[in-house]
Amino acid sequence: MIELVLTAAGSQRVRFAISPLEEVLGAVQTLLGLRRHPARLPWLSGLPDVPELTAVLSARHYITEFLSPPPDGPETTAEAQLRVVRATPPHQVALELGMVDADLSALPDDPAAARDLLAEQLEVVWHALLAPEWPRLRELLAADIAFRTRQLGTGGLAAMLAELHPRVRLSGTSVLVDVRARERLTVDSRGLLLIPAVFAWPNVGVVTVPPWQISLLYPARGVGSLWTSSATPPEPLAEVLGRTRAALLATLDRPAATTELARRHGLAPATVSAHLTALRGAGLLSSERRGHRVLYRRTELGDALLTGKL
Repeated sequence: MIELVLTAAGSQRVRFAISPLEEVLGAVQTLLGLRRHPARLPWLSGLPDVPELTAVLSARHYITEFLSPPPDGPETTAEAQLRVVRATPPHQVALELGMVDADLSALPDDPAAARDLLAEQLEVVWHALLAPEWPRLRELLAADIAFRTRQLGTGGLAAMLAELHPRVRLSGTSVLVDVRARERLTVDSRGLLLIPAVFAWPNVGVVTVPPWQISLLYPARGVGSLWTSSATPPEPLAEVLGRTRAALLATLDRPAATTELARRHGLAPATVSAHLTALRGAGLLSSERRGHRVLYRRTELGDALLTGKL
């Protein structure tokens, strides 16, 4: 059991973030058979030649923190995280690589050289596997954060954590995480960072190694349906709205941006944007700006129209 004691300052800084490099590590471990995933991912194949990174990620208990440093927030990019990786002090690299339960004899003895080699291989995997699919992955992670933030606002921390993962709960002023490790840590003024991840399922993880910010990684909602085909709208609805608008309406049971919808439906972003504007104008969709993106989602009226309950 890991106990994360929330100080008065720390309890005021419970926030969410997205970690592109955590998805890189998860994708590699999935391809190595060390992580499971609830859905078939047709694009996840053909791992690039990254033998040293593969060696580190073949560990079953600890795979370092510096290879996926805690992100600043929901807008953190892979490029920003890679800069943090490359700036990790050699003594921290040596400490963490020394904790990895795998054969790392192929890595350079010099921690700085090992760090730079692993960063280069992380970047290769990012561009080969994750970057092409990142818009869809990122929208799912953003949707999870939007959902958890609403939970936090309406039910408080205990209610939100109760639905975050079966192994996580709030007890008094402590967040308890039911894992094999046994630690008791105080969450300092930097607060607790909550990181949804596509490849975390079905596990939960905790970043506890100093000086990194204490972070809790958990499976994002909806990963099981991430690559399933879009819902098929009822034929009468398609005849009234048009097939494209009806298909977009059927898809938007979770928030998505124009670019993701364009990729999913094989349409030009400008075409999708025009249809979304029309659907929103009719009260069937709502929109919310998050950072540089606008996310669309069905309204209650849209739900009722789709299910024929008007």
